[in-house]
Amino acid sequence: MTDPQHPYSPAVVANGLVFVSGSLPLAADGSVVPGGRAAMDAAIEQLRERMATVGVGLADVVKLTYFVTDMGLRDLANEQFIELWPQPRPARTVVGVAALPRGCVVEIDAIAKVP
Repeated sequence: MTDPQHPYSPAVVANGLVFVSGSLPLAADGSVVPGGRAAMDAAIEQLRERMATVGVGLADVVKLTYFVTDMGLRDLANEQFIELWPQPRPARTVVGVAALPRGCVVEIDAIAKVP
């Protein structure tokens, strides 16, 4: 996904790690998935797709960052995080931001290890 609007790599492998660009909650047709948990699930799905392009999956994640436009979404982030990652879970940060691209409520990026 390299074009003038998106001049970045979705995932980059360096020194045994994979750095995954922020993933927005977008449906297959490119529309924004609204809401709290539905949006987070869509963002994780996009993250999963980006990771697959370089041969890693959610089990390889060592660090996640959730960017949210409402810190009230932290509880939903916790719920999703607990469901997707068994103990010991990856490190994680939830950051409150004023706005995200396309009016999204969440963006998630990750660092994973190459298996």
